[in-house]
Amino acid sequence: MKKLLAIILATALPALSSVAQVTLARCIELADRNYPVIRKYDLVAKTRDLNLADINKGWLPKIGVYGQVSLQNTVPEFPEALTGMLSSYGQSFDGMGHVQYKVGVDLNQKIWDGGAAKSQREIERAGSTVSSASLDVQMYAMHGKVQSLFFGILLLDEQIEQTQSALKLLEVNKDRLESMLANGTAMQSDVDMIEAQVLTMRQQLAEARNASDGYRRMLELYIGKSLAGHTLERPSGEMPATMTSGRPELQMFSAQTSMNNARLRAVDATVMPKVGLFAQAYYGYPGLNYFESMRDRDMSFNAVAGIKLSWDIDAFYFKRNMKRRIAVDNAGIEAERALFLFNTDVEVSSRRSSINSLRQVISEDSRIVSLRGRVRKAAESQLANGIIDAADLLGKITDENQAQLNARYHEIQLLQNIHQLKYTLNR
Repeated sequence: MKKLLAIILATALPALSSVAQVTLARCIELADRNYPVIRKYDLVAKTRDLNLADINKGWLPKIGVYGQVSLQNTVPEFPEALTGMLSSYGQSFDGMGHVQYKVGVDLNQKIWDGGAAKSQREIERAGSTVSSASLDVQMYAMHGKVQSLFFGILLLDEQIEQTQSALKLLEVNKDRLESMLANGTAMQSDVDMIEAQVLTMRQQLAEARNASDGYRRMLELYIGKSLAGHTLERPSGEMPATMTSGRPELQMFSAQTSMNNARLRAVDATVMPKVGLFAQAYYGYPGLNYFESMRDRDMSFNAVAGIKLSWDIDAFYFKRNMKRRIAVDNAGIEAERALFLFNTDVEVSSRRSSINSLRQVISEDSRIVSLRGRVRKAAESQLANGIIDAADLLGKITDENQAQLNARYHEIQLLQNIHQLKYTLNR
């Protein structure tokens, strides 16, 4: 999904005005390019790279500079007997000063962290994958909205076309009745009845056009292009090649499980010992040689370096419960996956049933339309011969129009159900 979106972003799409008909696939491509969520993919990648860089910097030496002055109430001192003996030899010792001061540098370098940094990198990458998968789900939900709008427009356009055809037929028969009224072979009520139906049909036509315009404006918001002067092309009715689901929600569940597995490895790293190098250097008083510092109180340079092993035993107290919590989280993810697949299976079964039903209905539509047309033509002849009245003819015209509209509706509904099945499976 992300690769597809990247290709869409990188490729300059031709202007919509260059084609007379707009396909469903093209609408989805344009919507992918225009939908604001697309910008979040780059933000997720940048956040991941920044966090990984910070984790890697954890291996850099940690250097701290400090200055310190302290006043102590007691300090190391020579025993009185030793002080007296040294004084007899002419040696004078002031002892350790109570005021101590120094400026220094501390340096720590990690050698082995028990796998903590590695597990943190795995968690960060897995978290980024989860975020991207979540965006995939949002983008795919948008595809469903675009598809619904697309087929809604197709249905309304068919209603407009059939209403226009029925309106023309009514106007022809209205003119015929007016001629018959002038010749005294029809009544004014017959003309009024047909005219009332003409006005009603015009109202329905206006409502359908307004609804279609509203759907088009909503679709234009998604694709970021104007649909003025363009018709929507009916998509193909090809069934999906497989009934297995390829929905992005499944990839999101897998990504969540992978992140939890990385968290498990991080828990193991918390109970491992850590090894590092350290170095301390300072200039001040007292120095590391306390004897010299007791004899005189001059500042001196001092340094210490070594290897340090640390082990936080208290991590063992929490390890088991941390793993249990992650296991519970994984069980919740699997429950969500199972529920999603169950709902998908139910939706697929419903769509396939609707498709089979519509195919059976469509197989009889052309025959029904043909019969309704023959009945209407016969009614027109009967009206001219005074056998039936305008109400009977109006009923026959309405029946034919409804049969034609149903036939076109069934064709589009079949295509819509097939594409909704494809959407349900992401096929």
